[in-house]
Amino acid sequence: MTLTQPDLSIFTALESEVRSYCRSWPTVFNRARGSRLYDEDGHAYLDFFAGAGSLNYGHNNPVLKRALLDYLERDGITHGLDMSTTAKRTFLKTFQDKILRPRDLPYKVMFPGPTGTNAVEAALKLARKATGRETVVSFTNAFHGMSLGSLAVTGNAFKRSGAGIPLVHSTPMPFDNYLGGQTPDFLWFERLLEDRGSGLNKPAAVIVETVQGEGGINVARAEWLRALQDLCRRYDMLLIVDDIQMGCGRTGAFFSFEEAGIKPDIVTVSKSISGYGLPMSLCLFKPEWDLWEPGEHNGTFRGNNPAFVTATAAIYAYWSEGLLEKQTLANGEHVEAALCDIAARHDGSSHRGRGLVWGLEFARPSRATEVARRAFELGLLIETSGTRNEVVKLLPSLTITPDELDEGLRIVDRAIRETV
Repeated sequence: MTLTQPDLSIFTALESEVRSYCRSWPTVFNRARGSRLYDEDGHAYLDFFAGAGSLNYGHNNPVLKRALLDYLERDGITHGLDMSTTAKRTFLKTFQDKILRPRDLPYKVMFPGPTGTNAVEAALKLARKATGRETVVSFTNAFHGMSLGSLAVTGNAFKRSGAGIPLVHSTPMPFDNYLGGQTPDFLWFERLLEDRGSGLNKPAAVIVETVQGEGGINVARAEWLRALQDLCRRYDMLLIVDDIQMGCGRTGAFFSFEEAGIKPDIVTVSKSISGYGLPMSLCLFKPEWDLWEPGEHNGTFRGNNPAFVTATAAIYAYWSEGLLEKQTLANGEHVEAALCDIAARHDGSSHRGRGLVWGLEFARPSRATEVARRAFELGLLIETSGTRNEVVKLLPSLTITPDELDEGLRIVDRAIRETV
């Protein structure tokens, strides 16, 4: 692909230095459809990023776009705070009938604000309110958001340093396989809980990702998650699953914890819940924990009605018959086989993942960034993850075609070969 020099002057002159993704992909994007984006010069890019997991159904999905345009053309409510609207009613009923009831999950639904970190903040506040305790246990290499409460349960030192103040009332524990299988699961955690001299205040809750996306595609085993739920029940701690990036079908099932057969007390959902990249998040919790006073947690943009419309359309289109789940698992097996072959041919690399979230780790951490940069030059958008950006992260849309999936995997393979 021959790239012309794009005009980035207004971005470099006016936009804050905090911008990040645009530094990895130095072009100006203009339009997108399905699994491809196009810059203003007409160059096409295959998308293995999917809006950091916000576009599980692809860019400008025609089914969702039609529902959104119809709603806007009839002057449907756009901004509604927490007022009752027809769009919200339809979403809630659809979510209950198609997602919650078939999974025997009698959760209450809270709209805490438009972003994932809003949902995490609500979950932490609710757990503390319900138990009367302050400490929340998180895990090594976790990422839960960029606001202060979410940063307090995030592991990444660079992200945490941006807070500018001490991040307190949280305690990290080893994630699954953090110690390489050298000690039994939760040995240290349970010992601290048992010992009144350990210095660990009894936690209100434990917050966990089933797959740590930003932490390096670290996958928790189903048995580890079941053991964690058992530990929480035995020691009267609420279990919070952060399903913001791994939910909405990313690992196959709608919720990433379904495979483990657990039922968390609280679940946070965002990113692809709207289906269209529109800001929306949910905090789900068991009815006995619905202890909020009216207005005790709120936000101006928690009633994003256009997002309710596209979310409803996405559920009807992709979660009524279970076909997407089967397709995602099949595509995941295909990706796994391809990455296994790639890793076998390139020393110093290894792979891991579930469903359609996969990581390729390099022993020389800087190589992952080099691979991602070369992939961009070849027309593929991928990012890196992990504390040292040592993992190439593959996050295609769930609706990607087999040909597009193979095309992207070939580009990854070529980028690795050309960055020895």
